Amino acid sequence: MRVYELAKELGVTTESLQERLRALGGAVGTRFSEVAPEIVAQLRSPTAAAIPPAPKPAAVAVTPVPKAAAARRPAVHKAAPAPAAKPHAAPTTPPAPVASVPEAAAVQKKEADTVPAAAEEGAPTSAGKVITLKGPVVVRELAVLLGVRPNQIIAELMRLNVLASINECIEIKDAARVAEKHGFAVEKEKKREHKPLAPKPEKAAAKPHADAEEFKPRPPIATILGHVDHGKTSLLDYIRKTAVTKGESGGITQHIGAYTAYINGKMITFLDTPGHEAFTAMRSRGAQLTDIPIIVVAADDGLMPQTREAIKHAEAAKAPIMVAINKIDLPGANVEKVKQQLAGIGLSPEDWGGTTIVCPVSAVTGEGVDHLLEMILLQAEVLELKAKPGARAQGYVVEAQLEPGMGPTATMLVKNGTLHIGETILVGACCGRVRALIDDHGKRVKSAGPSMPVKVLGLDGVPEAGAEFSVCKNDREARERAAERAQTDKQAQFRAPPQRASLETLFQKIKDSEQVELNIVLKTDVHGSAEAIEHALKEIKSQKVKLNILFSGVGAITSNDVLLCSASDGIVLGFHVGVDETAARLAKKEGVQIRLHRIIYELLDQVREVMAGMLPPILKEKLLGQAIVKQVFEITKSGVVAGCAVTSGLVTPRLNVRVKREDAVLYEGTINSLRHFQNEVSEVREGQECGIRLDNFADFKPGDKFEFYEVEKIAQTL
Repeated sequence: MRVYELAKELGVTTESLQERLRALGGAVGTRFSEVAPEIVAQLRSPTAAAIPPAPKPAAVAVTPVPKAAAARRPAVHKAAPAPAAKPHAAPTTPPAPVASVPEAAAVQKKEADTVPAAAEEGAPTSAGKVITLKGPVVVRELAVLLGVRPNQIIAELMRLNVLASINECIEIKDAARVAEKHGFAVEKEKKREHKPLAPKPEKAAAKPHADAEEFKPRPPIATILGHVDHGKTSLLDYIRKTAVTKGESGGITQHIGAYTAYINGKMITFLDTPGHEAFTAMRSRGAQLTDIPIIVVAADDGLMPQTREAIKHAEAAKAPIMVAINKIDLPGANVEKVKQQLAGIGLSPEDWGGTTIVCPVSAVTGEGVDHLLEMILLQAEVLELKAKPGARAQGYVVEAQLEPGMGPTATMLVKNGTLHIGETILVGACCGRVRALIDDHGKRVKSAGPSMPVKVLGLDGVPEAGAEFSVCKNDREARERAAERAQTDKQAQFRAPPQRASLETLFQKIKDSEQVELNIVLKTDVHGSAEAIEHALKEIKSQKVKLNILFSGVGAITSNDVLLCSASDGIVLGFHVGVDETAARLAKKEGVQIRLHRIIYELLDQVREVMAGMLPPILKEKLLGQAIVKQVFEITKSGVVAGCAVTSGLVTPRLNVRVKREDAVLYEGTINSLRHFQNEVSEVREGQECGIRLDNFADFKPGDKFEFYEVEKIAQTL
């Protein structure tokens, strides 16, 4: 037992207990020192002498000390212990002068109150070696703080009934129990971490700039939403006079694109979102960033699943929905049918007495496109969209990626204020100074005002798509807040408590290991694609195969990705990315599969095929014939032959055979020889007789039944 623990139990101060231990001849170090069990028992004994609460001077009445002298010496002085060579020698000099009795009593009371409180926390904090933790700590980091090997920490945690690997987090209370064994006390940092993350500081930072001018009208942000292949990007191409779809794999958009267009001198910002079912998250994000969602519906196809889903996202964003009925130039176009479908889901067109603006258009001929643009500007006037160009910039990340030669880049949409080159921005747990701004036409600009999308260079990492960004006062503020957010995100990953070691958990692990697992490392060109594909992979439901996404990131496939798959028997999936030469050689050496894709639904189909291929086939027995033994023959060179009559079906040498006698199975195996009279035959049908010799079985008797069957292997499905 330690000194401070025993002092708490006996209700005395640690100083008093240390004096008593010295009198008993015990070795006394600090309040963290261990007390011998025999001395602990002696102090606990009822016959033990009472321990004085604290050493006091003999005289109670103390001669007043001049103020000048009192200022030159400490408030409390303790008598020095006797030399070790003469433990029982009487002091030859009087004890050092002490302060007045009220002062000594106040100090004694403060110490008595401090020690139990510190002990209640797990270790005192007023002395000794103390480490401060913000929250759950990784085992590796705890080992560094304590100066021991990580495997020693893991072993001690196992003795405390806590299972945790070197990269897993443990709770503070478990870390304190381990640290105590190494002479450390653990304190939890009392710093309030949530305040810097609140939106108030950002607003406060922007306020001095925002008050410099009044709100001014800003351009509208329109998002193109709808089903795949309904002509969303083609419509945008006609507006921008570009050919974006020619560069898209499979002719479909697989990223969120942000573009600007000028109509009659007024700017409109367009966001183009994918229509494939896997890009649900991206469509949702596009609807949340927009002012006016435009639902594109093919006139010859009508409302489709992704169209209805896009409408749900737009309704959730509480934005005024507009509908563009595309492909009216096709022979099978039926605009009235589409309007009827829209009215059926609550989007009644204006010409039907409703409130939804519906514009028939053709992305090929351009018919109706001018009317659509006029309606967008009219809707923007009704919404009275405004912003303060002079304020510090605030907005959202549309897309983020890691580009060769540029590093981390992010397409950002400014919602308020103006973003300038050289400003320091904070995006989630990433920060950096803006080195360059590139508009949607690839030109470098010096600033980006409200509703303008720009590609930003200079971040220290790839932020999450949809994250909010803001401009900070300086680099120091941005780094501090980014570090705090990174720490918060790190702790959020380990909110689940570690597993406890018990027979129940071990049996559960054994049971879970029977399930087939497919481990995947996913690398994509942009963060939005990684998010969408990861979401789509999680939607593949199977009770037989468990899908684990070990890692998901942006950039080319590297050796680290291959090594991760090699250690976990997984595969690497690449989407619009390449493979490093070193990684390719390592994958060949380790036998790791790397599968590259450019179209998302092909990637998902192949993952389903791989998952299904991992399942063992279902073995199904198919009965093809039966026979009965009529007589048994012993042939000198051939051995024992069963003379049989085929009662049903047919018999061929390739079939498996089962020998039964009175419903008891005697043998299961294969046919060695099949003869009809003296000739080897390949088939004997019902009603015919034959001679059968089996492999490794000759104990035939008349009346035995033969069953001939084959085993079919049926591939399992998810």
